Amino acid sequence: MATSEDVKPESTKSEADEAPVEAPETAVATNASVEDGEVHDVAPVGTVGVASPQQLGTQRFVYAGYFAGAIGIAFIMSKVLDYAWYRLQTYKPALGEPRDEIVMPVAALIGAGAAIYYWYRTRARELAEEVATEMSKVTWPSRTEVTNGTFVVIVTTIISTVFFALMDRFWGFVTNLVYGGS
Repeated sequence: MATSEDVKPESTKSEADEAPVEAPETAVATNASVEDGEVHDVAPVGTVGVASPQQLGTQRFVYAGYFAGAIGIAFIMSKVLDYAWYRLQTYKPALGEPRDEIVMPVAALIGAGAAIYYWYRTRARELAEEVATEMSKVTWPSRTEVTNGTFVVIVTTIISTVFFALMDRFWGFVTNLVYGGS
């Protein structure tokens, strides 16, 4: 039920209701910018801050790919360096056990160096950006669709297994009747 506060006549608008849109100085604090009276949910150019994932678009997948590649290369290099250290140990026992204090930082530097090298190769970066753009166009199935698809595959596999097992028994029985097997 409406009260008198809910229903206000048009003529009683106060100056606060007609206040101008917030100034650009306050827009920086609220992560919104003002251009020609319109409010946009982006930080103005030149402000210090972190871009949200929505502002990065498909570029965030490229960054994530390079980061994952650097971690993968660092992991592989840690194993390679660990193995190399072990092989050196067999030739010169004075070196001792492989030390994580040495192997892990060297592997991290190699991984970071490889990521930076491929980042500055424009063709590799363009390819990564194209892949990220195409992957953003993919319509991924929902949890329900995946569950239903998995259920169909499992039931079909069980039915097929039972069918072929019964057919094997039946034709084995027929073969034994024809050829007189035991």
